[in-house]
Amino acid sequence: MEHNPSDLIAIPHPPVIERAILARVVLPQDDDFEVEESLEELKQLAATAGAETVLISTQQRLAPHPATLLGSGKLEEIQRAIEAKEVDVVIFDADLTGTQTAKLEKALGVKVVDRTQLILDIFAQRAQTREGKLQVELAQLQYLLPRLAGRGAVMRQQGGIGIRGPGEQKLELDRRLIRRRINRLQNDLENVRKHRVEQRKRRNEELTRTVALVGYTNAGKSSLLNALTHAGVLVEDKLFATLDPRVRRCALPSGRPCLLADTVGFVRKLPHSLVAAFRATLEEVNEADLLLMVLDVSHPALEEHVIAVRTVLEEIKADEVPVLRVYNKVDRLSPEQQVQWRNRAEREDAVLVSALRSQGLDDLLARVEALLSPTHRRARLRIPQSKGQWVYQIHKRGRILKQDYEGNHILIEAELDSTLEGQLMPYIVGFMASDAASGPTSGEDDA
Repeated sequence: MEHNPSDLIAIPHPPVIERAILARVVLPQDDDFEVEESLEELKQLAATAGAETVLISTQQRLAPHPATLLGSGKLEEIQRAIEAKEVDVVIFDADLTGTQTAKLEKALGVKVVDRTQLILDIFAQRAQTREGKLQVELAQLQYLLPRLAGRGAVMRQQGGIGIRGPGEQKLELDRRLIRRRINRLQNDLENVRKHRVEQRKRRNEELTRTVALVGYTNAGKSSLLNALTHAGVLVEDKLFATLDPRVRRCALPSGRPCLLADTVGFVRKLPHSLVAAFRATLEEVNEADLLLMVLDVSHPALEEHVIAVRTVLEEIKADEVPVLRVYNKVDRLSPEQQVQWRNRAEREDAVLVSALRSQGLDDLLARVEALLSPTHRRARLRIPQSKGQWVYQIHKRGRILKQDYEGNHILIEAELDSTLEGQLMPYIVGFMASDAASGPTSGEDDA
């Protein structure tokens, strides 16, 4: 299926600064489709980092060469291509040890970067907030520490991909100083985590419901956040276009608000160090009341993307949070395909949308509201005017149907959820037994 750029705000791409060869060992157990998709994704990652892929080189082997992954003949072939095409960097679709990197650089004469290092480099470029930069530096140093002994001379002599973030000076630090810096970063991020815990505590006290957007990178999460909240978040046809999480208020069909939290996109083989470093951010996913798994319905590797997202959710122990699948980019499908996917969405209790065209958003919000909604009851209340804060809570967390005044009291008829009802029991004078309504509880946004 052809992929045309969509869900975009026109943003100029940075100039290409390096020419790259992508390399991979193909083993007997590797699936051909997975290999093709993984290399295409690596090409997109390289472009996001600022590199133009001039050649993709693979070698079929029974097992990777222990020292260099590729055999000597393939390395000679790549070396000739490096000279002919004036290549700056070779990027491997694998994780390399420091020793392997050093031997490959010696054999090829150019900088060598592995998949994890490439993703870390992109994160270093994309992080904007202090928290994001702390998390990226922590992940980079954790990646670097076991590789110090084999760090290649070529890497130290050149800039560009794989060198951004902590910088060349930090790469020369000994293990003790790096461990000390890691401890400092972990302490700083623990303070960030505590701050987020306090934010979530305030939300819980006021019954604010949070919905987290999760999904494969470039599936359209930020576009969906913009479409639902007019957040103005950066949208770009690149992997990891937005790195730092954003929380925005969203109005549900009943008028009650909830919070939408956009999170960093996932990829297959997401580096464990990144998952660990971004624990404070990803806790927003753990603590959410509902996850919207946003998927690019037009992507041929959609099922693999689902598996990758589930794998990360399991790793961060968020796999028990309720999930609603949101098949995005339906505008890219033919009319016949749209019918097929509409039938599938009905079977899966999922939702079809186009964030770019604002299609299906009303249905999505209605589904979110239904999934967040405990049962509401209509109650009559008599609240002292000195307890006016409860009127504010009813406005925010329930729905006021009628309001009058009698002496020093406020007379209210309102829809209340069970928790708010319990808190207001001293002021409830009766229920309207003929009505039971549904609607979510929600609250403030300190995004």
